[in-house]
Amino acid sequence: MAKKEFIPSDWLEKPKQIQTEPVQFQPNVLPGNEQIEQVIQEIEARNIDIASAYADWRDIGFAFADAFGESGRDYFHRISCFYPDYTVADCNSQYDNCLKASGTGITLATFFYHAKQAGIKLLPKASKEDIPPEVLPTLGQQVYDALPDFLKSVISIATTEEEKDILILGSIVCLSACLHKLYGIYDGKKVYSNLYLFITAQASAGKGRLVHCKQLVKPVHRHLREQATLLKQQYELEMLDYNQNKGKDSNVQKPNKPPEKMLFIPANNSTTGVYQLLSDNESRGLMFETEGDTLAQAFKTDYGNFSEGFRKAYHHETISYYRRTDREYADIEAPCLSTVLSGTPKQIATLIPNAENGLFSRFIFYFMNVQVSWKNVFRFDSDNGLDDYFDGLGSKFFSLYQMLASGTELQFSLTAPQQQQFNSLFEQLHSTQIALQGLDYMATVRRLGLIAFRLCMILSALRIMEHGEIPPSLICEDRDFQTVMAMVKVLVRHSGKVFTELPEDAPKPKRKNQKERFYEALPTAFNRQEYLKIALSMNIPDKTAEGYITDCCKKSLLHRDKKDYYLKPEP
Repeated sequence: MAKKEFIPSDWLEKPKQIQTEPVQFQPNVLPGNEQIEQVIQEIEARNIDIASAYADWRDIGFAFADAFGESGRDYFHRISCFYPDYTVADCNSQYDNCLKASGTGITLATFFYHAKQAGIKLLPKASKEDIPPEVLPTLGQQVYDALPDFLKSVISIATTEEEKDILILGSIVCLSACLHKLYGIYDGKKVYSNLYLFITAQASAGKGRLVHCKQLVKPVHRHLREQATLLKQQYELEMLDYNQNKGKDSNVQKPNKPPEKMLFIPANNSTTGVYQLLSDNESRGLMFETEGDTLAQAFKTDYGNFSEGFRKAYHHETISYYRRTDREYADIEAPCLSTVLSGTPKQIATLIPNAENGLFSRFIFYFMNVQVSWKNVFRFDSDNGLDDYFDGLGSKFFSLYQMLASGTELQFSLTAPQQQQFNSLFEQLHSTQIALQGLDYMATVRRLGLIAFRLCMILSALRIMEHGEIPPSLICEDRDFQTVMAMVKVLVRHSGKVFTELPEDAPKPKRKNQKERFYEALPTAFNRQEYLKIALSMNIPDKTAEGYITDCCKKSLLHRDKKDYYLKPEP
């Protein structure tokens, strides 16, 4: 619309002419702006012009340009086309001028004001509950079919893929605390199998199934507690002997208190208490808490820095602490701590305030999809429910635990082709995820490599249960390696989801999240028409999609093989 002198009689009285430029505008619902779409649809249904003067029309353009930039052009056309002298060219020219202006101070409130003055009823703004939740991928049938027999037995009772996934991950991490003699060399360092896991979901989403994973290693805990009882009885006898002879025999020495042998280390503990239990158990232990904020509260204790020790334990770095009772410093050499937590997304924020403190990148995250259907709660009708079933599986694993504990150290390694594929995959993930999520996500991708190595180690150890013999060295079978590589591609998506929902001080630009979803939706090979079709389905304007493609090509996330033909690099 050209800038000309405004004449009220022209605007109000001139009969509407037939549009000479046939243009069809498709609804362009920008995420989070459903209310604007509803108002514009009512304007279209009633065929009314809400701008009573040129200045009003211009200000609405400023409002759309300020709120949406280029993406607001379609909105501007849709409310302008009811003016009798409307043309596409004039409207585009006016919107171009609005985009060039800055600092006008005109917001969407101006648009809603004119709509209300024109008799449009403003509807309540859509709440977050009205927006459908993002559906994240599960590990999938390919992974389920290739698991070691022991894990297949674990997931055989699951009723959904989400249940299978949390049982797989929970079991693997619990078992990682009990493979004492198993190690591998990663980045030149000796590493053990220990892992950290956080299962997150809304309340009553089904994460409670995770508790059965703890039963798999209960025999190990029970065995250690029996040892502790025997040691305590021996100590009491020695103390009795000491008390009887300390005044009579100058050579008698007071016995040392026995260690508190156990596998399960309670998170509801003081910093010194946790360190003491780790020290008593040869630097090893498992934290298993179904409420993630229990550990968060432990991080806030008055004495010591539990969070620092927790981060060090992940890489087996020495933890030094002060024993108040003995008034001496103590060192925990090569700590091997495994951790299984579950909780709501808000509990993650309590435990991990931002991505910079290093805790986030050390965890495997799994974000459960919400199941809206009712499940059969009477499917398992045995006298003791699933407890007997998992107790039986725990007994089977205890045999493997005893085999490994009684032998010498067992070194795990990948084959040369597996190492090459491993590096290729993580090089691709490294560049892709940093481009999509930013530099703060770099530590997560790098530690995901160590997580993958440890997952391969654990699956390989479980294969020992199938043939019953401990080899001189443990070489990863290709089926287990490919299984872990498939798991990694899913887990990186779940970590990305949790990353974007960290508190506001963690970088999470909305544009990058949209760009990430767009990139993941692209096929391996495609042309412009195909990627614009995908963009339309995601309500992404054409120019925005074109910008994403150009940027991805610059960052080597895409390869322009020939004119109008793009390729996605494959691991």
